[in-house]
Amino acid sequence: MLRAGSAVTCIACMNLLPSRMGVKFRVPLQKLHPLSRAIQHRYSSNNNQQRPPHCSAARHYTSLSRLPMRPHKSRSGGHGYQQHRSFWVARLAARLLKLRYILLGSAVGGGYTAKKTYDEWKDMFPDMSQYTWIVPDFVWELSENIDLDKLASALPELEKIAKLLPDMEKIGENFTFLKSLLSTETTGESTLRVTDVPPTSAAMSDSSDKQFKKSYDKEKIDQLQEELLRTQSKYQRMLERLEKENKELRKVVLQKDEKGIHQRNVKKSLIDMYSEVLDILSFYDSNYNTQDHLPRVVVVGDQSAGKTSVLEMIAQARIFPRGSGEMMTRSPVKVTLSEGPHHVAIFKDSTREFDLGKEEDLAALRHEIELRMRKSVKEGQTVSPETISLSVKGPGIQRMVLVDLPGVISTVTAGMAADTKETIFSISKAYMQNPNAIILCIQDGSVDAERSIVTDLVSQMDPQGKRTIFVLTKVDLAEKNLASPSRIQQIVEGKLFPMKALGYFAVVTGKGSSNESIDSIKDYEEDFFQKSRLLRDGMLKAHQVTTKNLSLAVSDCFWKMVRESVEQQADVFKASRFNLETEWKNNYPRLRELDRNELYEKAKNEILDEVISLSQVTPKHWESILQKKLWERVSTHVIENIYLPAAQTMNSGTFNTTVDIKLKQWTDKQLPHKALEVAWETLQEEFARFMAEYKGKDQDDIFDKLKEAVKDESIKRHKWNERAMDSLRVIQHNALEDCSITDKPQWDAAIQFMEETLQSRLKDTDSIIADMVGPDWKQRWLSWTNRTPEQHIRNETKNELERVLKLHEDHTAYLANDEVTTVRKNLEARGVDVDPVLIKDTWHQLYRRHFLQKALLHCNLCRRGFYYYQRHFVDSELECNDVVLFWRIQRMLAITANTLRQQLTNTEVRRLEKNVKEVLEDFGEDTEKKVQLITGRRVQLAEDLKKVREIQEKLEAFIEALHKEK
Repeated sequence: MLRAGSAVTCIACMNLLPSRMGVKFRVPLQKLHPLSRAIQHRYSSNNNQQRPPHCSAARHYTSLSRLPMRPHKSRSGGHGYQQHRSFWVARLAARLLKLRYILLGSAVGGGYTAKKTYDEWKDMFPDMSQYTWIVPDFVWELSENIDLDKLASALPELEKIAKLLPDMEKIGENFTFLKSLLSTETTGESTLRVTDVPPTSAAMSDSSDKQFKKSYDKEKIDQLQEELLRTQSKYQRMLERLEKENKELRKVVLQKDEKGIHQRNVKKSLIDMYSEVLDILSFYDSNYNTQDHLPRVVVVGDQSAGKTSVLEMIAQARIFPRGSGEMMTRSPVKVTLSEGPHHVAIFKDSTREFDLGKEEDLAALRHEIELRMRKSVKEGQTVSPETISLSVKGPGIQRMVLVDLPGVISTVTAGMAADTKETIFSISKAYMQNPNAIILCIQDGSVDAERSIVTDLVSQMDPQGKRTIFVLTKVDLAEKNLASPSRIQQIVEGKLFPMKALGYFAVVTGKGSSNESIDSIKDYEEDFFQKSRLLRDGMLKAHQVTTKNLSLAVSDCFWKMVRESVEQQADVFKASRFNLETEWKNNYPRLRELDRNELYEKAKNEILDEVISLSQVTPKHWESILQKKLWERVSTHVIENIYLPAAQTMNSGTFNTTVDIKLKQWTDKQLPHKALEVAWETLQEEFARFMAEYKGKDQDDIFDKLKEAVKDESIKRHKWNERAMDSLRVIQHNALEDCSITDKPQWDAAIQFMEETLQSRLKDTDSIIADMVGPDWKQRWLSWTNRTPEQHIRNETKNELERVLKLHEDHTAYLANDEVTTVRKNLEARGVDVDPVLIKDTWHQLYRRHFLQKALLHCNLCRRGFYYYQRHFVDSELECNDVVLFWRIQRMLAITANTLRQQLTNTEVRRLEKNVKEVLEDFGEDTEKKVQLITGRRVQLAEDLKKVREIQEKLEAFIEALHKEK
């Protein structure tokens, strides 16, 4: 009897749901559950052998698939009746008995199915053990900290749930009634066979029975369908409510855990551990062919195809900059999605949390992403390969790592760099060529499929479609604009594009307004698919639509790929670590493995030690160097512009007046500035000298470029105190006004200073004259060299001018015009054609030598003139005003050197030290600068070793956590 009931139930259930029947009430399509499917076809599997094929790839991704409705098949044959002869009561009874299989079979089958469903309620719920990884470890410890009895009391009672089920008593009565009717049926048939029925009456009876059966079947099917859908809707609403309560409970638990309810450190989430490994790998460049083959979801698509919108729907927040048709994604954006109590976003290199529930934080986040993108783009470029890392956490977000790439373009427009198209292709290929990367191919459904560029690119990188998920966006516009909706079906079935994929999805990401919220987009998407004829006519399946189903599918595929490949990648980095360590041991056996940052810190300390050493320079050393360098800088001006013009005067009064005027002009305009230049150059030279001396003390040559750059930058930034020039001018002016030599040692020192200066100038002048006239007769004989024609003319001119000086030893510094003419004619008489300019130039050097020789003789005479100086040269023909001049210059140099030394040691050395520290801090924050200044195979090898070890350790920790989660 039970077997008969089951068979009848399958036939009835099979006939109740024709293949093209649409859903007559609003049920959230992404919420469909296996429990609902079980109610529809629990017992029809044995008799339903020829069901249409399903898309295996799509069914692989989600547990929310619906079983297809089986079309109604008319049963061949019928109930043959033997012809019996009887009266009309027997014929009427036969007609009534014909209906027993439909009426009673449907009631018994439906009742038995509902009762069986109720008994197997718990067995038919999905196995939640495979989703235990979603729940953190501390949730299983809730019983120790949270009163679960109170939470259980908040759940609906079993009596309320039982009211939603069919009335079991009525079903039992129907079953008893069916049993009695079946027993009566056997007796009635045997009685009817006693007499024969005429042929005409039998045919009429058979035709009327068929018509009655059709009308009754149709009415019964409608009733059962309505009841079935009402029951399904009740269960669906209850499941949604339980899911919402579970989400709120998880949020409360996570919040309490953040506040320290367990008094322990919360472990880092699995996806965060994985994201850290990817961040390290993004900066890793190995010479051992160790490539990054760890999985991530790469989002690619044509420009304005909706990539960013899909990613925002998955992240449940509008986090990316928006534009109307222009390129907004200018660099790859890595988004790490994870579950958390609050919906927040944070950059990898920042501590600021953006609250995605607040519109002002969302606007600030979008602005920050846009600024980072534009900053990463180099001058003259449109896109950048630099990755921006962002983490998004929130309740109910699927855990995965996605990378949003710039949209693929077909034409470079105005304002773009010429290589923009090729750069975007190279960036996309670099991410997609990873054999473990999941390619999320986004195609705009509102445009012609033939205009797609990205599909060809994806088919090149993944020709078999083993790691590609195809997403058709803007399906609402596609349904409205396309003349043939079957093209959408061809796309999601993989028949239109020359690419293959694991699964195909159709989504709607809003109406195109940038002000739409995520919740309003979800409502619009759900409402569209409920009303869409694409789903109603069977062109799309329920598990292929909505971004929620897409998110679940991508997350499942991502974690499956991670579990399959992460251990292999860990082994690869382990081998790479062994190779690097072997190379270090062979090449640098006695050196520590210091990476670039550690080497920079070591060099920083050495440089600061060298700067501090400047404060240990003795005052005597500073003053000696400053005085010597300052005189070298101003000696030419003193001799040429002050001493020589004053020495041409006729008496001592004019000499002193000329000297005072010229010294005053020199002090006001040039001397202080020259002195500060000398002091600054001296400070630089001493700084460089200390660096060079320190270099000999086992210093590493790897720091040379860095130290030179720090020195140059520090000197460039250093500005001498402007007030120092004014005070120095006053000091120098006072020093030069003093003309009183107080004792004999000062007089002797001035004479020695004057003598050394004049001898040096005389030596320089002799050298110039020798170059002018060429080698003398000794050099010509010994070196076999001859004079040039110009030197010959110079020599003849020199000889002629020397005769003039011998005749007039007190000649002035300049030749008169008639004297120049006389010299030229005398030379022409000897066959030498000479220019007047050459005569004057030669005379200048000869007179200088003549004057310096006389000054030296006068300097020797003044050695014993201090006594006359004290008497102001009264009753004496000896005048030593030039000695007083050199004493004034010498004293000014000493006072200036002392003043500059005080300023150096008290102020400028400290300021230089401060500048050096600032430069070192700036260089320390500039990674590119450190890479430029600290180079070499040793540095790169230490960097690779550090990163490989860090990657291996993090991968091993991640694998351990992954195994624990299983």
